[in-house]
Amino acid sequence: MAVSAQVGIGLTCVLLAFVYQWLPSTDYSSIVTDEISDEYDYIVIGGGSAGSVVSSRLSEDSDTSVLLLEAGAHFIDSPLTHTPLTWVPLQHSEYDWEYYTEKQTQCFQGMQNNKGYWPRGRVLGGSGILNGMQYTRGSKFDYDEWAADGCDGWSYEDVLPYFLKSEDVQIEKLKSSKYHSSGGPLAVSYSAPTELTNLFMKVGEELGYPITDYNGEDQEGFSVIQSNVRDGVRSSTSLEYLAKIGKRNNLDIAIKALVAKIDIKNDKAVGVFYIKDNKKYYVKAKKEVILSAGAINSPQLLMLSGIGPKEHLREMGIPVIKDLPVGKYLKDHQLVTFLSPINKPYGLTKKQMISRWSQFQYDWFKSGPLASTGLDGSAFLHLNKSDRGKTYPDIQVIFFSFLFTDNLASLKDEIADEYIQKDESLHGLSTTVCLTHPHSTGNLKLRSTDPFDPPLIDPQYFTDKRDVETMIGGIRLWEQFTETNTFKELGVDINKAKYTFCSEFEFRSDEYWECFIRHISSTEYHHACTCRMGGENDPLAVVDTQLRVKGIKGLRVVDASVLHNVTSGNTNAPTIMVAEKGADIIRGKDTVEKYRKQL
Repeated sequence: MAVSAQVGIGLTCVLLAFVYQWLPSTDYSSIVTDEISDEYDYIVIGGGSAGSVVSSRLSEDSDTSVLLLEAGAHFIDSPLTHTPLTWVPLQHSEYDWEYYTEKQTQCFQGMQNNKGYWPRGRVLGGSGILNGMQYTRGSKFDYDEWAADGCDGWSYEDVLPYFLKSEDVQIEKLKSSKYHSSGGPLAVSYSAPTELTNLFMKVGEELGYPITDYNGEDQEGFSVIQSNVRDGVRSSTSLEYLAKIGKRNNLDIAIKALVAKIDIKNDKAVGVFYIKDNKKYYVKAKKEVILSAGAINSPQLLMLSGIGPKEHLREMGIPVIKDLPVGKYLKDHQLVTFLSPINKPYGLTKKQMISRWSQFQYDWFKSGPLASTGLDGSAFLHLNKSDRGKTYPDIQVIFFSFLFTDNLASLKDEIADEYIQKDESLHGLSTTVCLTHPHSTGNLKLRSTDPFDPPLIDPQYFTDKRDVETMIGGIRLWEQFTETNTFKELGVDINKAKYTFCSEFEFRSDEYWECFIRHISSTEYHHACTCRMGGENDPLAVVDTQLRVKGIKGLRVVDASVLHNVTSGNTNAPTIMVAEKGADIIRGKDTVEKYRKQL
């Protein structure tokens, strides 16, 4: 009977799998159109994490017409775009703008041509299609600092309701928390756990840190990572805010449509020029143009349209419409990654990830390794314990349940050969140590007046010595992790971080770690602040607290570029918050009263 029962269960599973596989899927292609009208109330430039939200919310008003212009393709063109673990191969793909910085002197010494690789999403969904899906709002101290610095209406108390509005928490133990909510478009769940998940938490407990909800009352401590994944599928804003809603009669979405210039007459944005199928088109905005092209493309487009530093615009031969510090306050998080082989078959290997069995599990059941993000644990830590509860953390740590085996950061061949693990069957973990609030500030300028040319990106990482000191402090915390019983039992060996390219310095000395940082550090993909929001007297502000470009009517910027300062941790959730709040500002509505009462 037992054997018969097992056979019966097996046949039932196979039958259910076939039924699931052949059920008709939703045709998300129908949300885009090739038929563009001559004018709309609102034109949204960029269909990324912010633009998808803004266009969706504006089109909730049935008497309002909205056009969304996205330079990239539709996410349905590739199954990789909504398979959680395939965020790695999406980089350096056709869905990636694949930007590179200018040559650096204080960092990227281990990178090809001393230039850093900056992935950015060129697809409906933007960089929310390429990222690792970690859902992190930032510290309450981030937003209170914004408000204290002149950003009225952007304190933690002001922005938390918009985080709640967008959220659909899938984590049972967090559903009763006042810091979380259900029913919003964006799923927040725990990624499929591995054997390493709880071990990462044990490391924190051994060192005396609390196990916490980093999106709750206190960010400090160790946490299981909260991810934008719903039932094994990436929960991007393009899927949740646009595709699942379906085609709206008052919202047109055009893909592969690159905006070349915003048309500004008498200090008012009145339309946009865009290129599609190698032809140039013009469309008029009756009310506003909303720029949501991201921290790289938004400042580029403003400058191409005559808004930016007057000296630079004149140098490029562009008539100056408004002299503003566009691109002058570039901020980003830097990280270093430690690759640690382990002695137990825990976590994921590259061989498992690309196996036919993993593909079968995902295709048929949305389960298995590919349904995981690969990010298991995160920690937000202060270097000075006396700062706890008084300000934002200095360091973010992310624990990955696999070893990076690809040269994503474009390391020089000789360094990649020594640094990257090549054995695709090897079990291990990758630990990133990240700065939350770097002091170094970069800038972005035009390379040419051709909208197809990438801009000049000069991040100037580690030009402020304090960033090196803070990163070394974060590495000292990682050294403590390696000394815990939990990591020792896994066989984590600190000597694996001993590399010949820094062998002129004593291993584990400050000088050695500084060398390591300047060779290996790379972007955490959190580019921000290039169209900074600020108060009336902020000399670095491009937009005001209503997200209006200063001195220009009918033009707003709504994306990561407006962040007053980069937040503590991953920036996708703050970008979505800005879009939710920005949509309310534009519509003149308060849609978060019920969430405000919840607090």
